[in-house]
Amino acid sequence: MGITATIMSTATGQPIQKMSFGRMPKPWASFNLESGELVTAERIDVGKPAPGKFAAPIYVWVTVKPRG
Repeated sequence: MGITATIMSTATGQPIQKMSFGRMPKPWASFNLESGELVTAERIDVGKPAPGKFAAPIYVWVTVKPRG
């Protein structure tokens, strides 16, 4: 069973994309976004599941370099 996480930007606090992982990512894990940019996970938050649900929301916080 894979993990689906929401990738969040530490600069803006906004979600960037959803991503699937084979297992729970580590806080130092590096991966590529859909844009091809290599990022490193800084913080991983696991939320509470919705009432009646089993799956908890997972948020992976990354710093994205500004484009330009």
